[in-house]
Amino acid sequence: MNGKWLPFLIGSFVGTILASLCIGVVMYFLFRPATQWLLSRFMKRLMDDRYPENVFEMISAMKKINPQIVLENSLRAASGQVIERPFGSSRKFLTFDGLIFSPAQLAVFPAPEDAEVDLSITIGPMAKKPLTLDMPIMSGAMGYGIGVSEKVKIAIAKGTAAAGTVTNTGEGPLLPEERQYAKHLIIQYSSGKWAKEPETLKQADAIEIHFGQGASAGAASFIPAEYIKGRASQIMGVEGQEFVVIPSIHPDVQRAEDLPKLVEKLRTITDGVPIGVKICASAVLEADMEIAIQAGVDFISIDGGQAGTKGSPPILEDDFGLPTIFALSRAVRYLKERGVKDRITLLSGGGYATPGECLKALALGADGIFMGTAIVWAMTHDQVTKAIPWEPPTQLTWYPGSMKDQFDPELAAKYLANFFFSFAEEFEIAILALGKTSLKEVTIDDLIALDEITSKVTHVPLAFQPKGTD
Repeated sequence: MNGKWLPFLIGSFVGTILASLCIGVVMYFLFRPATQWLLSRFMKRLMDDRYPENVFEMISAMKKINPQIVLENSLRAASGQVIERPFGSSRKFLTFDGLIFSPAQLAVFPAPEDAEVDLSITIGPMAKKPLTLDMPIMSGAMGYGIGVSEKVKIAIAKGTAAAGTVTNTGEGPLLPEERQYAKHLIIQYSSGKWAKEPETLKQADAIEIHFGQGASAGAASFIPAEYIKGRASQIMGVEGQEFVVIPSIHPDVQRAEDLPKLVEKLRTITDGVPIGVKICASAVLEADMEIAIQAGVDFISIDGGQAGTKGSPPILEDDFGLPTIFALSRAVRYLKERGVKDRITLLSGGGYATPGECLKALALGADGIFMGTAIVWAMTHDQVTKAIPWEPPTQLTWYPGSMKDQFDPELAAKYLANFFFSFAEEFEIAILALGKTSLKEVTIDDLIALDEITSKVTHVPLAFQPKGTD
């Protein structure tokens, strides 16, 4: 039987190979003329049709209105409701690109390449229990349930712990595993009803009272219950509610005079960990800061207009809040004017993505930088290939994401730790190139401005004039 069918099988195999070769040869010789014919037909129609009938009309229209705006207006037309855009504004704000560092060479010598560099920072130096970190880059606030999944929170906790820095609970509840794996943890005291119990607050290494953030200002949040059903809703105590509301006005701070009482209450409960506030940058930034200063806070976190979020109305992301470089520069000057710069730690966030941007902000006077969007992308790394091209990568990380179970927290923690380590190494290289051996030695005097608007905003001298001249 085998001998009978063997010639037939060999013949079939050879025939298949020959047929495939023939088809390949035909396609090779026909590909160019066929492509040229199709392209010529398309181009002729493109060149001959009147504008109302021409597909190029879309290109012309989108040069007048940004394609993103066209898409978002289509989403508004489809739903008739407020749309929420992930990751914040796509507007081009003034950034730190207008600043460069002045390298050490002869007038100032570089530091030896084998010198140790101190990157540590302390949050709340005057607090009973100051929080000291190994590096100035921190994970920004990302709420469990209302934002990211359990696996993402665990990955961030492990990644920040490996790098000796801090993570932040955000406006969501405290996930027990987050406290378990995090070396340092800031618990955010939001206007929501959860995470207010003394036993929860006592687990904090610092507490941040949330009043606003760059991508959503001080507006209230209305979260459909189906987005946070499951364990998050149980921890938050909101099961059965149609909407979960995070109010715009803090129940504990109905007026400015209430803030000192809340700060003292939290300080007492936690036995002296740093207590701070988080605000978005407004035109009355100094007035907002003064209320915080009068309340006796240990740190102030300021979110600039480039900040990200899980989702917020585009009008809040694009048209509210000062850009980060404006907010930081004004905040540093005000703390110095009030004589409290060495007592109150200033943390800055909003659009930071590179070591250079972060080090420039630290040179301008920030004590620490918190990052969100850049961290999400770094920790997700090549796991995005699990989602694209059929789903957006956020489906891997958001709490209600359809692919959140495919997210690998151990890999993400490793990638995030590498991200922090890489930032730290670049900081060390840059600080040595400035002729210094400590982050605390890097100041505004190490910077040069490349354009007038950046110079005016930051008070950094322009590059075209010799240093020390007017």
